[in-house]
Amino acid sequence: MVLPSGKKVIHGGSGKRECENTRKKVLDFSASVNPYPPEVHWECDPFFLTHYPDDSYTRLKDVIARTFRRHPDEICVGNGSIELIRTCCKVVLANKKVSFYVDNPTFGEYAYSAELFGGKQALRPEGASLRFLCNPNNPTGALRKREELLSVLDTENPGLFCVDEAFIELSDPGESLVTDRRRNLLILRSLTKCFSVPGIRFGYGFGSPDLIEAIEGARLPWTVNSYAEAFALQAFRHYDELEQSRMRIVKERAFLEDRLASLGLSGMPSAANFLLVETGRNVQDLCGRLRAAGILVRDCTSFGLPTKIRIAVRTRQENEALLEELAPCLR
Repeated sequence: MVLPSGKKVIHGGSGKRECENTRKKVLDFSASVNPYPPEVHWECDPFFLTHYPDDSYTRLKDVIARTFRRHPDEICVGNGSIELIRTCCKVVLANKKVSFYVDNPTFGEYAYSAELFGGKQALRPEGASLRFLCNPNNPTGALRKREELLSVLDTENPGLFCVDEAFIELSDPGESLVTDRRRNLLILRSLTKCFSVPGIRFGYGFGSPDLIEAIEGARLPWTVNSYAEAFALQAFRHYDELEQSRMRIVKERAFLEDRLASLGLSGMPSAANFLLVETGRNVQDLCGRLRAAGILVRDCTSFGLPTKIRIAVRTRQENEALLEELAPCLR
């Protein structure tokens, strides 16, 4: 098998590594997680650490099913949504030399994972065996309407339409396809972003029972560990509280957009908890100067956008700290 590039996809969220390397506190605007997550009180019973997890994840799937009014056999789980992306590609593409399609710029794992399993990039979406779409999109923050995505299913006839809704809880869940049960539709979700727990690594998805059976059969056993399962079981009890998070993010995003504009920076219209910002320059120096000041933003060169940065919406105090350091770095 020929690897896509021999290198892993570049991601944001390097705050832990930066803290360990510099032994200094950093503000990580490169990771787009909920700045106002629900408060979840949870613990992992030590009993569960002495046993393997239930690889069928019956209890966990029952909780997810009740939350979203789906049947447990329509639900898959994994070690973050990235594992489900990889497993989906394995099921659909492996050794079949068929095509996939992604809209760019977007999350790099789609194309990387598809190529890893032998998929060939199609120039057009029509007829591709697998099409990925991120909604709202990363890194642009653009949100596509539910009706538009259903039209894609009707007109482009993708073999499998995989819609990654990792940020939709912090955007507009009303545009989600999670209630649609078409056989060639896979919806991916993650607790990482909306509950601000990237260290937990828990993702889940919805699809037809036969597709879910194939994905569950292809993933490695026990990939959701007992800590992640314990957190997820409690987090779904607080799922409705994300409405408050969305309201606060809208307000803080508007503040950040306004202040960035006053610095001469233009951000793309965003429905998500982050902004894609045009700087008018190669951003490597800017990102380096901010890093030296203890602030991380996402260099979007890896998205093919070398003059743009992605900035997460954080709390007012943290956003003001970013703006204070950003102003002199732009001179």
